[in-house]
This record gives sequence, C-alpha cells and structure tokens, in this order.
Amino acid sequence: MPAIEVGRLCVKLRGREAGRKCVIVEIIDDNFVVITGPKDVSGVKRRRANINHIEVLPEKISIEPGASDEEVKKALEEAGLLDFMKERVRVELKPGYF
Repeated sequence: MPAIEVGRLCVKLRGREAGRKCVIVEIIDDNFVVITGPKDVSGVKRRRANINHIEVLPEKISIEPGASDEEVKKALEEAGLLDFMKERVRVELKPGYF
C-alpha cells in the first residue's frame, strides 16, 4: 500500500489549516502533492503541500488524478465520508518542529 497516492485522505499538520482533513488529488514530485478539502467541506482550499506537512490516513476514495473539487466532493458523498471530513483533529507537534 503506497502511503502517498491520489485519493488518499490526510490531515494537515502545519499552517492555518492544521488539524483539518484533506484529499490528495495530484502528486507533483517526491516532496509535493496537490491537496483539497474541498474548501466548502473541510475548509482546506486546493493548494500544493509538502508531504512532510501532512499525515496520511488509512481511508481512500476513488478519484482520477487532478480531479476537480466537485468530483472530490461527489466521491466523498458516495463513500459516506462527508461528516468524517468535517471533523477536526487535534495536532500535537513533535519536539524539534520549532
């Protein structure tokens, strides 16, 4: 099971959106991915993110690479994960992050 793959749900660990859940929609290279909440679901807008700033979850949805926010939202509805995506997670920073 690859950890970083399109459709994998994850939690943002850094920035103003820390603790919010998002979905990987595209893999840019070994260090960066494109994620989205979508914004009207979890509050995470579509953006490039460092893979060290996200934590992957075991849940995965079936989407095509580069899927739009509407397609991601529809896949989340079909998987019954919309309420799960709206829940925030308490992020505990490890020593050495500052």
